[in-house]
Amino acid sequence: MSTTLRVHSAPLRSKLSPLLIFAVASIFAGCVFAQSPDNSKRKEPAPRFNATTTGGEKFNNASIKGKVVLLEFWTTWCTYCEVERPFVERLNEEFGNKDLIILAVNVGEPKKMVKKYMEEHPRKTRIVLTGDTNLAAMYAANSYPIYVVIDREGNIAGKQDGAAGESALRDLVASGGLEGMKDDSEAEK
Repeated sequence: MSTTLRVHSAPLRSKLSPLLIFAVASIFAGCVFAQSPDNSKRKEPAPRFNATTTGGEKFNNASIKGKVVLLEFWTTWCTYCEVERPFVERLNEEFGNKDLIILAVNVGEPKKMVKKYMEEHPRKTRIVLTGDTNLAAMYAANSYPIYVVIDREGNIAGKQDGAAGESALRDLVASGGLEGMKDDSEAEK
């Protein structure tokens, strides 16, 4: 019996050896590259976009360079968007003139509906309608709210799907490189 095993194991061993070496090398290479600091620093560039606010301001990739941008995708019927609206407004008040641009992109609703909503729920944040931008399609905004932060170099610094509170929103915006984003409750700790 031992002679039979040796006869069958030799061809099997010669076929498995290259596969085993390849598998071990692949695992090792994956570990080395996953821990490489160069790979962790690479950021995805923000897609090319154009947006016009309801006030007539125009924004695109070139016009936002050097600024941190928060894109908020929202709808009038979204209760979570309404809960988080004061947080976005507060960020706009605190940092709107300190290199933060907030574009609140209403997704898929008629201009009349948004206008009526804005009369009942006024905002100082810049509002962009879906028909005046290609942003909602680019970021596949289909659940709300969605937040995307673009850093000063024009790269996507972070994304948040859904409501998570003011502290999480400030942390997200801070990922774009804006200083002083911690809320008062965090500063007191």
